[in-house]
Amino acid sequence: MNILELIKHPWPWYVAGPLIGLTVPALLIIGNKTFGISSSLRHVCAACIPANIPFFKYDWKKEIWNLFFVLGIFLGGVIAMNLLANPEPIKINAKLASDLAGYGITDYSGLMPTQLFNWQILLSLKGLIIIVLGGFLVGFGTRYAGGCTSGHSIMGLSTLQWPSLVATVCFMVGGFIMSNLILPLILSL
Repeated sequence: MNILELIKHPWPWYVAGPLIGLTVPALLIIGNKTFGISSSLRHVCAACIPANIPFFKYDWKKEIWNLFFVLGIFLGGVIAMNLLANPEPIKINAKLASDLAGYGITDYSGLMPTQLFNWQILLSLKGLIIIVLGGFLVGFGTRYAGGCTSGHSIMGLSTLQWPSLVATVCFMVGGFIMSNLILPLILSL
């Protein structure tokens, strides 16, 4: 198997997980930097919004490495999607497929089920409410928790931060509640 074939297929958790985990010591060793994605939005706002808002008044140029890091993640995703896409269909658990079929969701040919993620659904009133409300809740939660899942769950836990443990537990509980209680209600509408 050549290198291109190797990176086209999903890697097992025991390979991908440690590689993601090695990001933390690499950032700490190379430049005493912490890993997190949500802070990049603050840096963009500080650079682009010329308002007199105290939250955005700091030297964002010291954190420009974070913007390049996020840009690299985005470009890596674009390259992977366009040049290294896995030709095999998305595999999901049989019980989940059965549950989703009850809501009319059966097409897993892309990254997202087409019955949920298409322009007609997204631009409907229900879709816009979900997008706006979901975006607000994610943004509010990220700010309220003092970081996102990558910052708390990868960086914070690896550096033994108590608030990151609490935030990660809350992220997981919220995810379970959303996927098992709230999402079925939304899909049944």
